[in-house]
Amino acid sequence: MSVLQEPVTVYTSAAGEPVRLVWRARRFRVTDTPTTLVGTSEWWHPLAAHSYGVGHPPLSIAGWRFQATADDGETHVFDVSQHDDGGRWQLDRIFD
Repeated sequence: MSVLQEPVTVYTSAAGEPVRLVWRARRFRVTDTPTTLVGTSEWWHPLAAHSYGVGHPPLSIAGWRFQATADDGETHVFDVSQHDDGGRWQLDRIFD
């Protein structure tokens, strides 16, 4: 596993799931079912210091994990996330 923080382009389906990724000028097609990566909802962060003792903080989709394959057969598992409101994607991790 490599931890990266590189900009990537992610194309999504109408349902919002990744279908294609462009990384380092190479196009990869998603070849399995993407899995959501969840994290604490941003609106909860100011309240994080408080403990209510029941349940857990509200969660939201923080990114996606999926396997994708290039035209030459190169395959990786990618973790991607969006870090701003502009719709820009970031590659967080890659598994070989």
